Amino acid sequence: METRTALVAGASGLVGSLLLDELLESPLYREVCSLGRRPLPKQHPKLSQRTVDFAQLESEALPSVDDVFCCLGTTLKKAGSQEAFRAVDHGAVLALGRAARRAGARRFLLVSALGADPRSRIFYNRVKGEAEEDLKSLGFESLVLLRPSLLLGERAESRPGERAAIAVTKVLGPLLRPFSGRPIEARTVARAMLALARDAAGGTRVALSGELQELGK
Repeated sequence: METRTALVAGASGLVGSLLLDELLESPLYREVCSLGRRPLPKQHPKLSQRTVDFAQLESEALPSVDDVFCCLGTTLKKAGSQEAFRAVDHGAVLALGRAARRAGARRFLLVSALGADPRSRIFYNRVKGEAEEDLKSLGFESLVLLRPSLLLGERAESRPGERAAIAVTKVLGPLLRPFSGRPIEARTVARAMLALARDAAGGTRVALSGELQELGK
């Protein structure tokens, strides 16, 4: 079986950390590189790590790689301003995309968000949509855009507003079950991301939360 090399950006986050575990256990990948602002407390024979400043990523030469998994993202509250949020969810994502193309990456997979739309009046959704659109111009053989709903899972940082939203949606779960808007486990998204990479065809594919629920079972 053909084996690949993978690069993961944002492996310290909720989806990224679970995805890294999935990649390290997958026989599809012989090498996995984690790209982040600080080293992870993790060791594995297949794992290498590189610390980078994402604001300066344009000047970095990434290792040769087949598949790039982008799990970068923040919140407006954590970022502190719209400008700082955009620097991560658009600037860092695009810088990674350009560096990945220079490194010969064939497939690029992005954890975006349900509602991403470059014409949205909602700032968060608009930035996510603009990042998606700009990635399309980079010429990847395969671009996969994952749009999960509200993520369930244990985060390192506290997000009271998100916890409240999760509590409400859990109560309303039976009503939301047929729709893509119901919450989704971060591990389900990680598994779906791996499945989408394995079966990625040419062109751009958008995978909504409902499809991710099925792929990540």
